[in-house]
Amino acid sequence: MTARSTANPAIRVQGLEKSYGRLEVLRGVDFDVAPGTVFALLGSNGSGKTTTVRILATLLKPDAGTAAVNGFDVATQPANVRESFSLTGQFAAVDDILSGRENLLLVGKLLRLDDPGTRADDLLDRFSLTDAGARRVSTYSGGMRRRLDIAMSLVGNPPVIFLDEPTTGLDPEGRIEVWQKVKELAGHGTTVLLTTQYLDEAEQLADRIAILHQGRIIANGSLSDLRQLLPPAKAEYVEKQPTLEEIFLAVIGRDDERAATTTNR
Repeated sequence: MTARSTANPAIRVQGLEKSYGRLEVLRGVDFDVAPGTVFALLGSNGSGKTTTVRILATLLKPDAGTAAVNGFDVATQPANVRESFSLTGQFAAVDDILSGRENLLLVGKLLRLDDPGTRADDLLDRFSLTDAGARRVSTYSGGMRRRLDIAMSLVGNPPVIFLDEPTTGLDPEGRIEVWQKVKELAGHGTTVLLTTQYLDEAEQLADRIAILHQGRIIANGSLSDLRQLLPPAKAEYVEKQPTLEEIFLAVIGRDDERAATTTNR
């Protein structure tokens, strides 16, 4: 493998441009992602988020600009780039007929790991899927499927993972399950590039947030940095009401407690 500079950011994008015919999708995109952090690329549908990820994943060639993953240039060192990342798309790429453990074993064998069984068991435990590991994936909830999908991306222990709108189609409980696991990924040192159109998702997960609009990065910084872009808020006393998310979690938690009490009688 070609040597790389350890001083490089985990992901670097400079002057990236991409057009489809007359449609300019990316018009000079620049950002860096520090190792072991969660970087959210926030934008509405059609803003260029997925195009950016496809270029970083060597699935698409830019018209201009440069991009590097783990210190390797996507244009001149694509093989090294592919060894450095894993991509989880908008829909879970799991085999419904196989069990969760069998899905992980399959990836491990394709990657020619020395001990794919141990790696599968470690990931089942890490993603709270051990009890469901022997079940067919067709019986999994949406959140469990997505957690398994992310676990499959980590079988080869890549330093960088791209999560392209990972909670699309999930219910609130499933989204929170995925959020917890994404936070843990960064805690283990994995660099995460997250694309999302959900403001609360970026707010919950990201160390830094870049807002992509009409093919350009129009804001980039931490949440506190971005808050400085607005005028100072006036201090007023307002009684805090619970959010719908808090109500939802409290209600389903209470329901789970009732079910457990009934079972134990």
